[in-house]
Amino acid sequence: MRNRESDSPRSYLTVAWILLLALGAFYLLAPLSDLISDAKTGIPSDHGTTFATVAGLPWAGAKQAMPKLTNYITLLEVAYAVHELVFGILYLAIVAIPFRHRARWAWWACWTPMLANITYSLTFGRHDSTVLARSLVADIGLPILLLVHIPFFFGRRSGALRSA
Repeated sequence: MRNRESDSPRSYLTVAWILLLALGAFYLLAPLSDLISDAKTGIPSDHGTTFATVAGLPWAGAKQAMPKLTNYITLLEVAYAVHELVFGILYLAIVAIPFRHRARWAWWACWTPMLANITYSLTFGRHDSTVLARSLVADIGLPILLLVHIPFFFGRRSGALRSA
């Protein structure tokens, strides 16, 4: 017969792990969406307000006034999105395999997206309140989900859970 008390931490851990995977899916979907926008308009839809605020004119006006400059910006946006996509794939691979097996290095490695998350919030989010609100999901969610896992990676029972 199963002990409900011992199943509870495992269920809790599974839910938190699934949420980390969901966050990883966002890390893939966001750059894919950006690449589609880059192909259609030359700039991701969520960067338009920031561009207009910083440049002093909307993207459409800049494309007409300075097509070579906006082509360069599009090139940068594509490169930025591909970098995000690569790191999203890496994050998901780490969460899906070594993190699930309680490799401590994987817990530490999962903190690295925070640099990109916070940078995005401080740059694009600073100029667009909608972007800021959305970016705070990752800024707050990732640390909470990782901190929830501390007992499973660093607690006395972490070895027992690793072998389970």
